[in-house]
Amino acid sequence: MKKIILTLAIALFTCGAYAQYNAGTSTTSQTDMFGNTTTTHRDAYGRVTGTSTTGRTDMFGNTTTTHRDAYGRIIGTSTTGRTDMFGNTTTTDRDAYGRTTGTSTTGRTDMFGNTTTTRRDAYGRTTGTSTTGRTDMFGNTTTTHRDSYDHTTGTSTTGQTDMFGNTTTQQRSNNGGQIWTW
Repeated sequence: MKKIILTLAIALFTCGAYAQYNAGTSTTSQTDMFGNTTTTHRDAYGRVTGTSTTGRTDMFGNTTTTHRDAYGRIIGTSTTGRTDMFGNTTTTDRDAYGRTTGTSTTGRTDMFGNTTTTRRDAYGRTTGTSTTGRTDMFGNTTTTHRDSYDHTTGTSTTGQTDMFGNTTTQQRSNNGGQIWTW
């Protein structure tokens, strides 16, 4: 009996140490007639916290996403350029005034099917990474987020597209806070 209680206590402690909190969802809709795709962000209680609208790729190969808060005010943009000769794709984030706040560089997929994005602040210092694995047998794709010290801060799991053309990503945080930029 003592062994069972001890085992259960250890199991509960271990699970508690790796607990993740619901940090919200991001739902991406179908592309509209103008070529725009909108992602709606919600918090853990289902309240809309903002949107991100991605337009068509321009003649230079750049794709811009405009981020808005819950009231529709523009809070920033993210511009993704063409993939370079090394297979890297860089996204530049700017605030509402056009000042660069950071970059995210996505490399090639490795031999294990993982793709890593490295995030840097406005001064080029690495602030963290996000590693996306292969899609599992249920059609889910999980991205693991880490900080600059390589500590896991949360995960994002994207499911299959539903019958209405919407794709939902479930955000989970290790510390109860938000884990994405916008």
